[in-house]
Amino acid sequence: MQHADYFDALTAVDYLDARYASSSPEEVIDGALKYFGRRFALVSSFGSESAVLLHIAAKVSKDIPVLFLDTGKLFGETKRYRDRLINELGLNDVRTLTPDVNDLNAKDPKGGLWTTDTNACCYIRKVVPLDNALQGFEGWASGRKRFQGGVRSLLPHFEASDGRVKVNPLAFWNKDDVAAYREKHGLPQHPLVAQGFASIGCMPCTDPIKEGESERAGRWRGQTKTECGIHLTLSENNKVLSDS
Repeated sequence: MQHADYFDALTAVDYLDARYASSSPEEVIDGALKYFGRRFALVSSFGSESAVLLHIAAKVSKDIPVLFLDTGKLFGETKRYRDRLINELGLNDVRTLTPDVNDLNAKDPKGGLWTTDTNACCYIRKVVPLDNALQGFEGWASGRKRFQGGVRSLLPHFEASDGRVKVNPLAFWNKDDVAAYREKHGLPQHPLVAQGFASIGCMPCTDPIKEGESERAGRWRGQTKTECGIHLTLSENNKVLSDS
């Protein structure tokens, strides 16, 4: 099914929900791809659990565009892991996004913005590059899951945000589901997991977690910040920036 020049995200969510609200991750991706066609992408951090969603998506189509944010602050292990998964899964359209040089020169010329304003750092290194890359896409999927807690605890499979549809194929999976799938298919683990990292983002703002801590406790440790901003609306991001 495909739209003309006008696109209504809420109508798309209603349509997809009616058919795939309780479907498997593979069926959710397949349904989204059939609905959006080439206007559908997958956003991946190539982090600790990314191999699972990428493997499922590759079974549907190895040609789905995969958007990867290279913030300039990533672990080298993450970029090497990305290259390994691209090769092993046969992903044909992985697009590496980087911050705008003019933004960096104007707002973070010394590369230390993360030490004084993590919200502003995430905004120029993640939010803006992704928003630019999503122009022309009507739907995009990520690996968010309810068990990760916080604002993710009530995730549906489909949600409307900023005029697009966000797709969460793994929303209802728990940690055991993810681990079982990875083991069943022999998917390689991110090398930093063995060092205690559970949720892996930029190097300066990611720590290993301790036993009993939540999945994302190592992200922006000691701050109230729990999300980088790519899953917030633009108006929500603007409020975060004004409050920081």
